[in-house]
Amino acid sequence: MSELNGVETPIEQLLPHRPPFLFVEKLIRADEEGTEGVYTYTPDTWFFKGHFPTYPVVPGVILVETMAQCGGAGLVATGKVQQGELFLLIGVDKAKFRRQVRPGDTVRLVITNDKVTSRVAKLSGKCYVGEDLAAEAEFSCMLVPKEKVGI
Repeated sequence: MSELNGVETPIEQLLPHRPPFLFVEKLIRADEEGTEGVYTYTPDTWFFKGHFPTYPVVPGVILVETMAQCGGAGLVATGKVQQGELFLLIGVDKAKFRRQVRPGDTVRLVITNDKVTSRVAKLSGKCYVGEDLAAEAEFSCMLVPKEKVGI
């Protein structure tokens, strides 16, 4: 659930993703500049069973997906993108993974809207665990109107 401008909005109303592939719990801030949100990777998160099971860590691609979902939710929350539009990840640049994210860690996501048009959103993001930078990346998403996909 996210409370922006005094209105609580379930994340499921902002994103088409659903568990077990929904990686945003709450938006803290969403405005013209960007979005801030949080997500906790619980010890029972599905991929930990097979991704280094004796030393589980969140895969880097999941951290990028988490940033993209947070950015997309923020774009919908601010009205920059229509609710129900699909965000299809089309590019990732300058991804760096600086700290492992482990079971039980909560990531704070800080996303910047670099350029948003009616067709493409270019964003950059950072994941923090506490005050430690865990990951960062620039990414682009193609925006597909819901009419084209029947949503």
